[in-house]
Amino acid sequence: MESLFPFALLCFTSFFTLINPLGTMPVFLSMTGGMSEKERKRIVMKSTMVAFLIMITFTVFGRFLFQVFGLSTNGFRIAGGIIILKIGYDMLQAKYTHIKINEEEIQHVANDISITPLAIPMLCGPGAIANGIVLMEDADSWLKKALLIGIIALVFFITFVILKTSTRLVRFMGETGNNVMMRLMGLILMVIAVECFVSGAQPILVDIIKQGIG
Repeated sequence: MESLFPFALLCFTSFFTLINPLGTMPVFLSMTGGMSEKERKRIVMKSTMVAFLIMITFTVFGRFLFQVFGLSTNGFRIAGGIIILKIGYDMLQAKYTHIKINEEEIQHVANDISITPLAIPMLCGPGAIANGIVLMEDADSWLKKALLIGIIALVFFITFVILKTSTRLVRFMGETGNNVMMRLMGLILMVIAVECFVSGAQPILVDIIKQGIG
């Protein structure tokens, strides 16, 4: 039971920073400008639900994808670590989101922004998917696996609340507060990325050394 809290804390901090609802707020507000609160709530509900279902699907069935395509968990850890490191670096520079959207793209997806780009790839991007697959592999008991799924659900619920109240939150936090929060989460995310990269690279390097000695 003692190992549950560190695992739960790692799951929550990594998913919250990767899903990044605070960084999504300004983009969401700009894309829904002129819409009513009821329409915004509908978009938030749909985008968070779609992103949650996609995240759970990849988290639960990710290991089967490894078997189908012959991928190794360690290789995925390295790739995931690099992706998460890049996202963390962007956040450390106080960039609002790791997905850049120009005006033409906004107009193109205006009919259903809840699916693209809000759900995919802003709330459910490659970094978050990689994180879910890796953490599910690290969960060495059914209790940890259930805890992981529960935390993903909790983070998406918090994301729903944040985006739903985004108008008031942006006014309360201000640009400076949002930037400070973004830099702090980016730093935490970069540390998690390094740990992920090292945990994947270490077994590969050990195997290479053993083969060289043999």
